[in-house]
Amino acid sequence: PASFLGDPEKRTLEIYVEEINAKGGVNGQKLQLIVYDDGGSADNARTFATRLIEEDKIFAMVGGSTTGATMAMIPAFEEAKIPFISLAGAIQIIEPVRSWVFKTPHTDKMACEKIFANLKTRKLTTIALIAGTDAFGKSMRDQCVAVAPKAGITVAIEETYGPRDSDMTPQLTNIKNKAGVLAVVNTGFGQGPAIVTRNYRQLAITLPLYQSHGVASKQFIELAGPAAEGVRLPAAALLIADKLPASDKQKPVVVNYTKTYQQKTGQAVSTFGGHAYDGLMILVQAMQRAKSADKAKVRDEIEKTKGYIGTGGIVNMSKTDHMGLDLSAFHMLEIKGGDWTLVPGT
Repeated sequence: PASFLGDPEKRTLEIYVEEINAKGGVNGQKLQLIVYDDGGSADNARTFATRLIEEDKIFAMVGGSTTGATMAMIPAFEEAKIPFISLAGAIQIIEPVRSWVFKTPHTDKMACEKIFANLKTRKLTTIALIAGTDAFGKSMRDQCVAVAPKAGITVAIEETYGPRDSDMTPQLTNIKNKAGVLAVVNTGFGQGPAIVTRNYRQLAITLPLYQSHGVASKQFIELAGPAAEGVRLPAAALLIADKLPASDKQKPVVVNYTKTYQQKTGQAVSTFGGHAYDGLMILVQAMQRAKSADKAKVRDEIEKTKGYIGTGGIVNMSKTDHMGLDLSAFHMLEIKGGDWTLVPGT
């Protein structure tokens, strides 16, 4: 169920590990990439984490496509004192701060804040929430509910759906019939949000629909089809690389990554592959600064990452912030004509 996250992440790591090794590796040593497919299962992820530590003897981990898989692996990597850069979304990965755990994607709390700011500008302050019951969907739902009062947003009705549900019509009918609702926010990732979007149009609901950054790939647009028209979501600059002004510091990075990824894979870029690129580059630069693959020294240097210009934004980590992104790293996008467009002023 998380393959649209994991596939571009795996391909990205393969492309850039090969490129780094072709240039002599890091500090004169070649990188060895080890990949396991957890199938989106927390139990599988926990098992593979143990294997990576005990059998493969890795010195660092860049992975964990989903929040559930990441949270299952954290105890193992913390105990083994191995730097772990997660590629998953929920804020609980880095709050509270754990010594050995970092992450590259924007948090679900940031997504709520960005969506709510856009809703406020449109005077759409009474909303419905529909949430996936997976770890990310639940975490983002919790963050949105917590952030809403401060943002001046009222949640009038809530509905949920399971990760394998194939029809959300009953939940959306309840939302449609709720008086006073001005917009709908879906917290979730995977196929669920695409089904929600299709059912939404089938029910002829005309309220603005917002999705999370958990669907920031062309695959979502393809799965949702024409129903995706007009959907808004917060996402990284990577999806609009060609539309960024020349003065934007991220432009060279996102344009180069986009060109490389598309040439090597024949696929459109997604923010998820970008998260893996950022995770790998933050790790490699930390190794270069540490002048070694000593786990503790590399961990310290990851934490000192400052001014790293990545696909997700400009990263400034610290002892109290193991992600290093602020709200300026998010853009509000709207799907038009089957492609991403930047919402003016966001």
